[in-house]
Amino acid sequence: MEQSLPAIVDSHALLAVAGHDGPIWSSSGEQLNINLIRLSGGAAIGAHINVELDVTIVVVEGDGLLTLDGTERRVHAGEIVVIPRGVPRAIASADGVFAYVTWHRRHAALMPS
Repeated sequence: MEQSLPAIVDSHALLAVAGHDGPIWSSSGEQLNINLIRLSGGAAIGAHINVELDVTIVVVEGDGLLTLDGTERRVHAGEIVVIPRGVPRAIASADGVFAYVTWHRRHAALMPS
């Protein structure tokens, strides 16, 4: 589901009915992209580098394993992570469902086709 801004979203309700991993909700405004990402136990987004944009992540459910520039650390619901552009990163569910919101300056949305 893609939605334009302004938007008020119940992330817990969306996660409760989500049937897939990856982006389950996205919104694109003139200057901003926001995505709600869900990863079930064992699911991961492999190592990648965003050379154009700084990215902010807010963990909204569960625990994840975030690898930044080769260093892995566990992240928990309620934590905020700011990732500078150019820093290699990977993220995975630590156990059960792990979900986070990510936002950055606008570019193509992540919604599945």
